[in-house]
Amino acid sequence: MKKTKFLLVAVDILPEAIRKTAEVKELLSKRPELTVNEAVEKVGISRSAFYKYKDGVFPFYHKASGKIITLALNLEHRAGVLSKVLNFIAHIQGNVLTINQNLPLGGIANVTISIETEEMTVTVDELLDALSQMDGVNKVELVGQS
Repeated sequence: MKKTKFLLVAVDILPEAIRKTAEVKELLSKRPELTVNEAVEKVGISRSAFYKYKDGVFPFYHKASGKIITLALNLEHRAGVLSKVLNFIAHIQGNVLTINQNLPLGGIANVTISIETEEMTVTVDELLDALSQMDGVNKVELVGQS
């Protein structure tokens, strides 16, 4: 059996056909009523190019579904910031497994949170985006997944 190897590659250096294949797959997952023909037409890629790459292209965070992820956050040292983060994770059905918060230095607290993602109602990418937009959250980074 051939073992599949994976690379982490920035989207902006990928050929257009591979980028558009990922777009089609995302569109189909968000709008299941669409056919492949409709999706490739909306994105502007041929069906043959889509079928050529579809089994080898998927979002990085897709592989984190049903797994445990670890996030590193830089939070402003203000009352309620960590609570707001944890409440959001609970709201989207993320299961917090561990929390580690260091003493704040320069008004910033480093926090590491491990989350079970199996029941989450959003993707890991959407979680990261939402957390990074929160008031008091200066940085969010995915540092591990298993």
